[in-house]
Amino acid sequence: MAVLAPIPELRERTPVDRRNLLAAAGVVALGAAGVGAAPAAPAYAAPQVGTDTVTDLRTGLASLYGLDDRFGGATVGPLAAAHLSRIRRLIETGSYPGTIGRQLRLISGETAEHVGWLAFDAGDHVRARSYWTQARDTAVALRDDSLAVLVLASMSLLELREEQPRPALDHARRATTLAAPWAPPSLLSILATREARALAMLGDSASARSTLANAARLYERDRGSRPAPSWTAFHGPAELASAQAELFTAAGHHRAAVSWLRRSLERQETAYARNEALQRAGLAGALARSGEADEAAHHIEQGEALLTEVSSGRAREGLAAARRELDRVRPTR
Repeated sequence: MAVLAPIPELRERTPVDRRNLLAAAGVVALGAAGVGAAPAAPAYAAPQVGTDTVTDLRTGLASLYGLDDRFGGATVGPLAAAHLSRIRRLIETGSYPGTIGRQLRLISGETAEHVGWLAFDAGDHVRARSYWTQARDTAVALRDDSLAVLVLASMSLLELREEQPRPALDHARRATTLAAPWAPPSLLSILATREARALAMLGDSASARSTLANAARLYERDRGSRPAPSWTAFHGPAELASAQAELFTAAGHHRAAVSWLRRSLERQETAYARNEALQRAGLAGALARSGEADEAAHHIEQGEALLTEVSSGRAREGLAAARRELDRVRPTR
């Protein structure tokens, strides 16, 4: 069993004006990329694309990551799709040297991956796979292992969600092989966590426990010696505790899962409203299976309240599943 070191208490949640923040961040995400700008020059004058444009496009993508963390895939997906369309238009119509062209194609692949992620979070798995296939093809064409690892990690998570542990395991291990020569321990910890979850679904409890213990060691060993990709920022004690709970759930030990899910919720970063809703859904389901109906109902209500701010199909489906578990043990009067 993984032993997790305690972490400091997290700050209180700051109230968020959803509409104002979304509008402001959307302007950053798309305005920086040129969406909504003045009409383009005539077709015969190809836009000149240089390092400033590349920087602006990366700023836009970073803003989209921030929006996703707070508001979820259904809200942010159209913004990301518009950003991707802008990048692809520049690739097709712009004038630039080869070095800039490679950077544009890489940003296109990274943005396609993120559009896929947002579709996944919104609950549209078919669309997610389509965009991840596009991103994977870009990674192969550019021979960019960092993008390939990101796509494989995302596909592994989708397959876990669909309860397809064998392909989830294969993708996590393939990503680990590609990442091992250069990735920081925190990224390898994410991949080991997904491998452990797949092993638990396959019924290999011993391997799942040892793999998750290794994921915890990797996370504790990371002291920032190598920069981690921005997409790994979510990973930490909350994620590891949630994975430990999944191992207990797969083995049918629901009360033990409740204990770890409580730890996960306590350690959840306040910036990730969507992840908090997911954690409350998981905890509510485990509580219901353990016969703790009243506490399960409390967490379902808290999670549903978060959905006024988070447009996440994953979170909504998780809370619906928890409510079904609750209804099973406490039928509606």
